[in-house]
Amino acid sequence: MEIAFSRLDERVARFTISGVSTSFANMLRRAMVSEVPTLAIEDVRIYDNTSVLFDEMLAHRLGLIPLRTDLDQYRPRSECTCEGEGCPACTAIYTLSVEGPATVYSSDLIPQDPDAAPAEAEIPIIELDTDQKIVLEAHAVVSTGKEHAKWQAVTACGYKNYPIITVDEKCDGCGMCIDECPRDVLEAGQGKVRVNRGRQEFCSLCRLCERACLAGGIGTEPAIHIDADENRFIFVVESDGSMPIREIIERALQYIQKRSDDLVDVMNEITGEGTE
Repeated sequence: MEIAFSRLDERVARFTISGVSTSFANMLRRAMVSEVPTLAIEDVRIYDNTSVLFDEMLAHRLGLIPLRTDLDQYRPRSECTCEGEGCPACTAIYTLSVEGPATVYSSDLIPQDPDAAPAEAEIPIIELDTDQKIVLEAHAVVSTGKEHAKWQAVTACGYKNYPIITVDEKCDGCGMCIDECPRDVLEAGQGKVRVNRGRQEFCSLCRLCERACLAGGIGTEPAIHIDADENRFIFVVESDGSMPIREIIERALQYIQKRSDDLVDVMNEITGEGTE
């Protein structure tokens, strides 16, 4: 297995993974979406709410705000020594007190732990009119997207097969396929059509170029062929800001490795291998 990154920053990663099956690629995608733990608001104690929103709707909006998560500091309540009671090791506490007229933003959530502040400061929560007020306390806990979407660490996570584009010698360089391509993947060169290597990964496998080539009357078969590499995939992953995208990928791979090791241990127990 080989991984090559074409983009890797705090929020977005684009990489190519080779030498794996479709099943593994989908397993990696699902792990990044559903198995990477993050903080999210779970319990809200509302002391005063004279806004136009019901308490339940307000709590729901708070739960969807991404929170910066340090998994070396916070752990799931099920693994905490407080046995689910809530302590600084498993619970992040926030307070909010705003009186209108004003727009309430995520930055108005004041965390006890500054390292667990909202990932974005200007997420609008509600607009308060004159004499309207919200006073509350919110508790965030660690869980995964498998439990609820508010714990997903990614806002976008997808992959596609790596495109393979070949141009036959019978290409007459008419350029109809170049005009039809919506991603500017093809270009003219030396009287023929060729692949713009810097944009090959952007091919969407739509095959509009093949249809355009046939429409040009070159014959019963197009001079350009679009195929997909079944063992090579392009991933695009975007973090919601709760943690760096690099950590999300690493923790997803660690999850896959742990589950694989657990499966091997179970199989060894069943077959009797690895025992003395």
